[in-house]
Amino acid sequence: MREPRRRALAILGTVLFLIAPATVAVLVPFWISRWRVQTPLLGLAVFRVIGALLAGAGVCILLESYARFALQGLGTPAPVFPTRRLVVTGLYRHVRNPIYLALVSMIIGQGLVFGSPRVLAYGVFVWLACHVFVVAHEEPALRRTFGHEYETFRANVPRWRPRMRPWRGDRV
Repeated sequence: MREPRRRALAILGTVLFLIAPATVAVLVPFWISRWRVQTPLLGLAVFRVIGALLAGAGVCILLESYARFALQGLGTPAPVFPTRRLVVTGLYRHVRNPIYLALVSMIIGQGLVFGSPRVLAYGVFVWLACHVFVVAHEEPALRRTFGHEYETFRANVPRWRPRMRPWRGDRV
């Protein structure tokens, strides 16, 4: 498939695949909390501010990472139309899984904004599910697909805790 056509399909697929994170990080927290504002956690209003910052950062990180998959990786975050190129630029120079961190950030942020322990618990569950998926499926698949390139990336960029200085590997 020619690159311009693949890029167009990657963009379309990525936009369509936004349904998945919207469901996980917006619709389910809404079902849990109905977005009713409760007493702030521990009675501290600062948690609402922290929550709003986390949720907003999560949205920005998610959109930036999705765009990077389509435009640079020539694929989508969806396993049915994976990237052709390993994405190791942008936020991926700091952490291997910015999309999953963005989802959890959005959920935890909503839990803090709405003062909802149930949404916070759901956020922990989503992080655990992401961790199991990454370790059991995604990392082995990336090893098979990208081999040494992925191993070098994996050895230099943490899975969950972002590094402060961006990794400057072969592809910057």
